[in-house]
Amino acid sequence: MSEGVYVAGAGAIPWGKRPETTQLAMAIEALNAAFLDAGIGWEGIEGLVAASSRFEGGMGWGLHANEILQAVSERAISCINVGGACAAGAIAFNTAYSMIASGQHDSVAVIGAERMPKGFIPRPPGSQDDISDSDFLRWVTMGATNPAYWALEAQRRRYDFGTSDETLARASVLMRSNAAANPYARFRDPLTIEEVLASPMVADPLHLLQICPVSDGAAAVVLGSRKFAEGTGRPLVEVAGCAIGSGQFGDPARRIPTISNTVLEGVAHTSEVTTSVKRAMEMASVDLPDIDVLEMADNTSWHLLAWPELFGFVEPGQSDWMINNGRFAINGDLALNPSGGFLSFGEATTAQAVLQVCELVWQLRGEAVGRQVTGARVGMSAVLGLAGNGGSIVLKR
Repeated sequence: MSEGVYVAGAGAIPWGKRPETTQLAMAIEALNAAFLDAGIGWEGIEGLVAASSRFEGGMGWGLHANEILQAVSERAISCINVGGACAAGAIAFNTAYSMIASGQHDSVAVIGAERMPKGFIPRPPGSQDDISDSDFLRWVTMGATNPAYWALEAQRRRYDFGTSDETLARASVLMRSNAAANPYARFRDPLTIEEVLASPMVADPLHLLQICPVSDGAAAVVLGSRKFAEGTGRPLVEVAGCAIGSGQFGDPARRIPTISNTVLEGVAHTSEVTTSVKRAMEMASVDLPDIDVLEMADNTSWHLLAWPELFGFVEPGQSDWMINNGRFAINGDLALNPSGGFLSFGEATTAQAVLQVCELVWQLRGEAVGRQVTGARVGMSAVLGLAGNGGSIVLKR
């Protein structure tokens, strides 16, 4: 068994729209950046785990890791492809962690790369019009895009806690402020509350600038045993905990793409993520006050208010006060998405959770220029994927 698992290298490409660049080319660019960071070449890895897209690449079969290796480095190494939609990157990371922790490998790379179709995320190409398919049902019965689900949650929050339009807008303003100095972020111009509320209404109460767009992007990390990580000469960043989860029956969340659900008392909201967070923290032997940086999926400004409460950082309804008083700022009580989050990047589904890990690594090494959380020692990620996929990773310096 390995004496711990460490992140030895992290690399990403700037997010944006790249119609002229293939998904394969983006993946190779991100991997090369991670290898350069670790001071190794392709010969330095014993395995590759890819978060596989449904949109393109992978030879039409989701074989993204195989496609990459056949393009650049056919060395008969372990090659694994995983799904999980927006949580695929966390699942790929967890898989690579297990490959090293088991003692089977000393070094494994993780890659997530995605070119997203323009506009609302559509049904998968070739899907059958089958009434047993929840995604088919939601389109024919409600015509509900993803923002409609998030808007239902935001409306409920307004009812439960009196959350104002200004507070929801301020969450978007915070993300843009955090992203201002991040060279990887797509949207870095500052925003005002007035600008957010003047942007087009998409699904009441969520305006365009309160919903993450779709982007193209790629991110990669190199994981290794302690011996491997020490050999790179890079600062040691330990994978203290990682967990993946699925949804629990009775969860009250408006889960995409379902059109109805049974709510049971005592079942956590967004259970696939909250369960993953709890397990990852238990594995890492850390408590909530130990977390210096939280990189979480902010598909909307509502998520930035709700998720810190769901994880237990603050009491239900208290996030409004925290946002309004700067307590979720980069050097506030809890640094919330110092990268700028999904709202500033736009979501490149399979790459997003890997990018979260990159940001945590840069923060814990003290390399997040212009957005550095002072004295950061422990960072945590949290991500949600379609159909009840969740993941969380805890890193320690």
